[in-house]
Amino acid sequence: MLKIREIFAKNFSIKPEDVMPTSKLYEELSLDSLDAVDLVLELQDLTGKKIKPEVFKGVRTVQDVIMIIVSLEEGTDPGQ
Repeated sequence: MLKIREIFAKNFSIKPEDVMPTSKLYEELSLDSLDAVDLVLELQDLTGKKIKPEVFKGVRTVQDVIMIIVSLEEGTDPGQ
């Protein structure tokens, strides 16, 4: 969670304490579609793995982002 908060702070100027698992990316953290692309790129750098666009389309909360990272690190398909 700490690394996720760092990504949001560094790339989107969001205070780390505002980034909670239940935080909604678009409504509460005010990300837009370009921010989402930047987030995907940051997550790919973090994990060293590619994230399929269709997988990320369903992401709505920080918890969804965490689940994608966990799936990639475990070697499972986050789209399932």
